[in-house]
Amino acid sequence: MNFIPVNTPLLDGNEEKYLLECIRTGWISSEGPFIKQFEEKFAAYIGRKEGIAVANGSGALDIAVQALKIGPGDEVIMPAFTIISPAQSVVRAGAKPVLVDSDPESWNMDVTQIESRITPKSKAILVVHIYGLPVDMDPVLELCKKYGLYLIEDAAEMHGQTYNGKKCGSFGDISTFSFYPNKHITTGEGGMLMVDDHELAERCRKLRNLAFESGGRRFIHHELGWNYRMTNMQAALGLAQLEKIDKHIIKKREIGNAYQKGLKDLIGFQFPLGKTEYAENIYWVFGLVADSAELCESTIGKLNAAGVGTRPFFWCMHEQPVFKNMGFFINEKYPESEKIARNGFYLPSGLGLLDGDISVVIDAFKDSTGYL
Repeated sequence: MNFIPVNTPLLDGNEEKYLLECIRTGWISSEGPFIKQFEEKFAAYIGRKEGIAVANGSGALDIAVQALKIGPGDEVIMPAFTIISPAQSVVRAGAKPVLVDSDPESWNMDVTQIESRITPKSKAILVVHIYGLPVDMDPVLELCKKYGLYLIEDAAEMHGQTYNGKKCGSFGDISTFSFYPNKHITTGEGGMLMVDDHELAERCRKLRNLAFESGGRRFIHHELGWNYRMTNMQAALGLAQLEKIDKHIIKKREIGNAYQKGLKDLIGFQFPLGKTEYAENIYWVFGLVADSAELCESTIGKLNAAGVGTRPFFWCMHEQPVFKNMGFFINEKYPESEKIARNGFYLPSGLGLLDGDISVVIDAFKDSTGYL
């Protein structure tokens, strides 16, 4: 029995050619020419003035928080339902994450709840576009303007997605991307910050490189940064992937639409919205939310036994043991986020997925649930 993994990257363009160029020229570190090319071309694609390539998406969030001088005494409003990286960056900076429950349809943060969470300590709103649809950005932008808050936009899962025709990743004071292998553009590991302010861009570049000073004697540091540099080889992969981004988006939507059509008669599961009034789903992954945690667990088990890979949804921030042990989110409840986290999972949706694989997954899913 062949196993269908939850993600397989697609590397069928100039990836090999560009990597061989790195090897033949010896530019394999963070000093090579592909880095600037990737930064400039990806920034142009998103519609930003400057891109700062880094080692991973989590590192991009670390830098974003510190570059905006968010620290002890500050609060950052963010979704309860997300990967741990955004909250981790806020907590490590000494600030406090303030959570917002999810919209039950889009699975993104419920923007109607944000204003009630704003206090005099609020410093920023950190939005995370989840799974395929963007956060409703206009109300968030209005709140940032009204209360003088920074906007950090985590667009890690949204390469090429738009909100009202404008690219995700173009909205924040700082926006961040990830290039992990399950993304529309992959560099293996890698990430990027996007900004329009040159001074802020230079601060991000400084922080990714151990906070080296631009002038004076080398190896003398006045603040702490990170070694979050991207290598030339990673950037070479990213540049080759960027050349195919439009085809990748088309394929992702084809995968999503094939699942929507093939599984439409099933009951007991909430399907992802195909579109909202401001965006068409880009289907970073094809997620489902079961009616119960028991149905979710049994379906995952049966699919895995049938050779179909799955992955559970993110776990809520207020239920993360590490944060509870640190004294955060005591007695806080976010019912929509909890339901999505407990009952949600996604199917194989990588760019390397074949049409025949989709049919196998659909048949296995129907067999696992008993609904035809």
